[in-house]
Amino acid sequence: MKNIAVIGAGTMGNGIAHTFAQSGFKVNLIDISDASLKRGMDTIARNLDRMVAKEKITEADKTETLGNISTFINTEEGVKNADLVVEAATENLDLKLKIFKQLDAVCSEHTILATNTSSISITQIGAVTSRPEKVIGMHFMNPVPIMKLVEIIRGYSTNDAVTTTIMELSKTLGKVPTEVNDYPGFVANRILMPMINESIETLYNGVAGVEEIDTVMKLGMAHPMGPLQLADFIGLDVCLSILNVMYDGFKNPKYAPCPLLVNMVMAGKLGVKSGEGFYDYAESRKAEVVSKQFSK
Repeated sequence: MKNIAVIGAGTMGNGIAHTFAQSGFKVNLIDISDASLKRGMDTIARNLDRMVAKEKITEADKTETLGNISTFINTEEGVKNADLVVEAATENLDLKLKIFKQLDAVCSEHTILATNTSSISITQIGAVTSRPEKVIGMHFMNPVPIMKLVEIIRGYSTNDAVTTTIMELSKTLGKVPTEVNDYPGFVANRILMPMINESIETLYNGVAGVEEIDTVMKLGMAHPMGPLQLADFIGLDVCLSILNVMYDGFKNPKYAPCPLLVNMVMAGKLGVKSGEGFYDYAESRKAEVVSKQFSK
């Protein structure tokens, strides 16, 4: 397996492309516009510059990594020689099903189709293709070049050979692949999102403020960042989407998103990406200033 195609040049897509390219794979990064591809490549270059500054890689390593990535607007051209395609588009079921139908039609028969979805059924995605045995989940963590975990999710029809291939491939990236079964939210988000949602409920009910909730979890539970800060980092729209997938999948009220989260997403307060969520990021991307809505 030498040629990788990545669908989507956003936060996760450019991180996945960066990681494969730095490990010596030839990567085709695909998105719908030149502007999106430029933003993705600029992000990769900046992240490589940080690694050079920290002496984790050399300038030659940076040049080689960037040289391993080609960009495409046309999906069919971008996936033509791919041994593996990793889809990293927006967490939207209809969009993902559309992409996988197209990939199934234009990719070689041997190509494995993977999705970076953090909650959507691999079985459902695989069912719209003629190769469900070759469809698998590769849920990377953000930031991809740094985080070691990859959740490997096998759908109902994913075969053993494909699972083994993707597990071993993940190891060549310096990752720790962990196999899980195909249920809404998998493991990571099935545990993480209810915690974030409960933290938002705690704020909504007036039990404590933003900083207080995050401080309790950081100092009391040894979390590297508080759950409200983490929600801002992930994107409140993404958190809401994942909770809705789990609520629809399990029909259990414990997964129902907090009304405060719903209202913030409707108001466009999405966290770091929009400049404001539970914290205000107007001056810094660090969670240092609580949003006025929640300040005392």
